[in-house]
Amino acid sequence: RREQARLQAAVLPRDTERWQRDPAFAGLRRVGGGDLSYAKGDDTSACASLVVLSYPALEVLYEDCRMVAVNAPYVAGFLAFREVPFLVEAVQRLQKEEPELSPQVLLVDGNGLLHPRGFGVACHLGVLTDLPCIGVAKNLLQVDGLVRDELHREQIRSLQSSGDTFPLTGTSGRVLGMVLRSCNSSKPLYVSVGHRVSLDTAVRLVKSCCRYRIPEPIRQADIRSREYIRK
Repeated sequence: RREQARLQAAVLPRDTERWQRDPAFAGLRRVGGGDLSYAKGDDTSACASLVVLSYPALEVLYEDCRMVAVNAPYVAGFLAFREVPFLVEAVQRLQKEEPELSPQVLLVDGNGLLHPRGFGVACHLGVLTDLPCIGVAKNLLQVDGLVRDELHREQIRSLQSSGDTFPLTGTSGRVLGMVLRSCNSSKPLYVSVGHRVSLDTAVRLVKSCCRYRIPEPIRQADIRSREYIRK
C-alpha cells in the first residue's frame, strides 16, 4: 500500500503531449498494447506480450512475446505488482534495441484510476515507463459505490451506437472512468486514465483503435501471446 501511494502521487491525469490536443491526433504514429496470457492450468507461467501498431492504420510494426515466471501471488487490488514488471521490461527492451519503434502511448487490459486506491495496472505501467497510458477493461470494477445493478445495465442498453458513452461517477462524486460502446457489440468497455492523458482523450483514442470490441493494440497483444503459448 505504501508503494502504491508513493507511485500514485506521480500520476498525471491530464494530456501532456501535443498530439493529444489535436482532433485527429496529428503527430501520433505508434500505439502500444500490452498483455499477459497464462498457460492453461498454470498461473505461474505466462507470456508477456508487447506490440506496437502504426496509427491510424493499426498495422503491427513490432512484437515481443516472452515466457515469464510469475512469482508474486495474486492479491485483489495489487495485480500490477504481479504483472507490470514484465511489461516494463518489454518496453525498456524496445526503447534500447529499436527506439524508433517506441510507442507514444500504451493501452493495457485493466484499469487506471478506476481502482480502490486510484492506482490500477494502467497507472502503474504509465508511471514506471513515463509513457501516456490508458486502461481498458472488459468488466466493471465495483469501487466507490459503482455496482453492476439494473440501473447500470439500463445505462448500457442506452448505448445505441458505436462511440456512445456514459461516465462512471462514484458515490464520492468523482468521475472514475467512462463506459464506451466501441463497436456493434452489446458488451461495452470500461476506459480509465492511466497516466499523462485526460479521460476525454483516452476515450477518443480507444474508440479510434477499435475494429472490433477490443482496441486493436490490446487485441493483437492478446492474440499473439496466446499463439506463442500454443506453439
